[in-house]
Formats: sequence, structure tokens, C-alpha cells
Amino acid sequence: MTGKTWAYEDFTEGASIDLGAKQVSAAEIVEFATEFDPQPMHLDEEAGKASILGGLAASGWHTCAIFMRMLCDAFLLDSTAQGAPGIDQVRWKKPVLAGDTLSGRTGVVARRLSKSRPQLGLVTFRSEMVNQRGESVFELENTVMFLTREAGA
Repeated sequence: MTGKTWAYEDFTEGASIDLGAKQVSAAEIVEFATEFDPQPMHLDEEAGKASILGGLAASGWHTCAIFMRMLCDAFLLDSTAQGAPGIDQVRWKKPVLAGDTLSGRTGVVARRLSKSRPQLGLVTFRSEMVNQRGESVFELENTVMFLTREAGA
């Protein structure tokens, strides 16, 4: 873990972290859906238009995967992260359609050191992605475990 930029101490309550932006193409929607969620509205533009989604739409699980990539690129791969005990909440608020550009942000809502492992801190994040119109399409709340700076050295 030596040399990782982000450790438990770097996450303060109220802090906000920009996760960047990602355009979602029709090809990647179909590719993901073909392998993992082959429902018609994720595979075909006409089926998507005929559904309540209004067009070729990314699977909610694809939206989660896009978020995870953004989180990894923004800071997680350069951190002392030790994984997560689970997801407290995930909401798919609006369809993610082919051509949408998603922007993400996460905020620290709580943090604490583990009672049984004081070299491990737990950081609770509340995250959101919005589309190019500023409409919220995804919300997630979860806790991630990070080593303290001393333990990660």
C-alpha cells in the first residue's frame, strides 16, 4: 500500500469529490446488456422507445458499473481502500439513455475508526450521478473501509 494518496484521514465529513464525466454510447449499452441484462429495452432502440424508458436505456446494473469505474478513476485505485461491507441504498432515478453524458460526485457523510481494528477506518459516502440536463439519474449510499495512513505505509 505504500505511496497511496488517499487514506482514511483524507476523508472529512462534508467533503465532496468530483468523479468526472462519461458519455454512454448505444454500443456499450447493448454490449453490457447482451452479457448481463438482456432485456429488450437494453438491447434495441425500438423496444426501448416502446417501453416506459423512452429509448435505448442502460441497465441499472450498467449504471452501477459506470459509477464504480468513475469512483475508481477519481480516487479509489489510489487509496488504501480495503473493500466495502455492502451497499446501504441504490436508486435508479431516471433512465440513462444512449448518448447521455453522466457526471458524478460523492460526499463524505460520516467516518469513524473501527473499534476492533483501529488501523481501519470506515467512511460513509453519498453519491449521485446526473445527466447532461442536470437530472439526477442515480444515487448510492455505502461505506468503504480504508487503512489509516500509518497502517498503509
